[in-house]
Amino acid sequence: MTPPRISSIVLAAVVFAALSAGPGAQVLAPGVADLNALPEAELVKLPGFTPSIAKAFIDKRPFATIVEANTFLTSQGLTADQTAKIYETAFVHLNLNTATGPEILLIPRIAKRMAREFEEYRPWKSTAQFDKEIGKYVGADETSRLKRYVFIPIDLNTATDEQILSIPGIAKRMVGEFKEYRPWKTREQFMKEIGKYVGEKEAARLWRYVVIN
Repeated sequence: MTPPRISSIVLAAVVFAALSAGPGAQVLAPGVADLNALPEAELVKLPGFTPSIAKAFIDKRPFATIVEANTFLTSQGLTADQTAKIYETAFVHLNLNTATGPEILLIPRIAKRMAREFEEYRPWKSTAQFDKEIGKYVGADETSRLKRYVFIPIDLNTATDEQILSIPGIAKRMVGEFKEYRPWKTREQFMKEIGKYVGEKEAARLWRYVVIN
């Protein structure tokens, strides 16, 4: 018996659902640079960054969270106004599934109640989920802005080329290296193998954006 034909509309819905349930995008939307990756020449262009502060900032990197980066910058004498202006264009992106309230509230101009909403819908799995749930509270435009500050970790063992390349500041050649050592099993393995190509500090920065499932 010939199976019934699946309409193009139903098929499209199935494909979309499968993609949405996958390991998710990395940084959900481009536009905000990773403070852990900005070169010194770019850091000194940011409000309050002197050459000496930029050098000290680089020595301390990678910062595990934006709270740690913010604490360092304020210890160097930067004002709240200066850091807020910095975070409009450069930030330590937030892991949607682990970020704390203090981290979330460092996103410029975010409503305080959004810290609760970010946490309520965990575990986050896809861009579409973020659009739907956060959009209910702040609308499409603000949701798009907030997406620039957050990420959902990619699974090292299943991530696509596109997902790997969405990591801010990653070199294109690293796609091959990420895939070469599959199956990944531990952080120690990642630090050893990826560290051979980019060094320990960059490997630690990249580790923030990945997970092993």
